[in-house]
Amino acid sequence: MKRFIKVAGAGVLAVSTLGLSGCIVGTVVGTAVDVGVEVVKVPFKVGKGIYDVVKDDEPEEKKN
Repeated sequence: MKRFIKVAGAGVLAVSTLGLSGCIVGTVVGTAVDVGVEVVKVPFKVGKGIYDVVKDDEPEEKKN
């Protein structure tokens, strides 16, 4: 009887692991996509920072 309980427990563990594998794959893929998006955003953030530094913030005086 103890052997049956151990085998049944191992079977339930194996089935639940297979059921959760989709969630694990989804999490890994989601994380990879988020990292990829952030890597693509970096050049734009750097470019905007350089533009803000170079841009003249003082308004031009009107000539009369």
